[in-house]
Amino acid sequence: MTLTITKLTAFVGAQVTGVDADRLAGDDALAAEVLEALETHGVLVFPRLGLSPEAQVAFCRRLGEVDHSSDGHHPVAGIYPVSLDPAKNTSAAYLRATFDWHIDGCTPVDGGYPQKATVLTAVQVADRGGETEFASSYAAYDALSEQEKRHVESLRVVHSLEASQRRVNPDPTPEELARWRARPTHEHPLVWTHRSGRRSLVLGASADYVVGMDREAGRALLEDLLARATVAERVYRHHWSVGDTVIWDNRGVLHRAAPYAPDSAREMLRTTVLGDEPIE
Repeated sequence: MTLTITKLTAFVGAQVTGVDADRLAGDDALAAEVLEALETHGVLVFPRLGLSPEAQVAFCRRLGEVDHSSDGHHPVAGIYPVSLDPAKNTSAAYLRATFDWHIDGCTPVDGGYPQKATVLTAVQVADRGGETEFASSYAAYDALSEQEKRHVESLRVVHSLEASQRRVNPDPTPEELARWRARPTHEHPLVWTHRSGRRSLVLGASADYVVGMDREAGRALLEDLLARATVAERVYRHHWSVGDTVIWDNRGVLHRAAPYAPDSAREMLRTTVLGDEPIE
């Protein structure tokens, strides 16, 4: 492996050095090394890489199929600006839900699979807040007792856009509620058994209730599992600098953004690599 990799925490995250933006965008062999490192560490940080939007998309194409469902928000196809400024992102209001722990793609519109990976590059950073936190959902499963594993492996959970949006907007208008409920709900196993044989917990803001359990008891279980998965010593918190690029394995990592001011200049450029593995 030609990458220089330094672990950032015992559970998730590693810093990558020894590579420049041009090579990352144009080297197929390097992309294979990145995928291998991503499987091992969950999150890879390329400090001050200075990846251009065009190079970011080119890099992501070497990892898999790029998501173009959000094209139109940015001049470069495959780039989605993450900003609370509605002039830069007309869906900015929905991004407040990213302040809670989540896994992308648990409530797809078209029945697609959760994203394989996500890449973010910092264009502008917040004066206060705006860090991104990561926790391994593989490690969350591994930390359970054998009795707990047997219990959760039998459970299924309903995920919805409404569940995640209510966390930041508990008193929606009828119009907002109708928009949320227009997105289909999805039922997933609580434990995702991956093709690799690894297992992870499918948790986060979209997890609404456990099928067949009392609603309050089921939600209490989900909150307890999430709290245990995201205790401080299991979390990598990335403090952004302009030019940083971070990629994470969405299938095995929970993430969230630390809150920042609605009028903040913070802007991240996101590219998503589509998934090819169902939650099962």
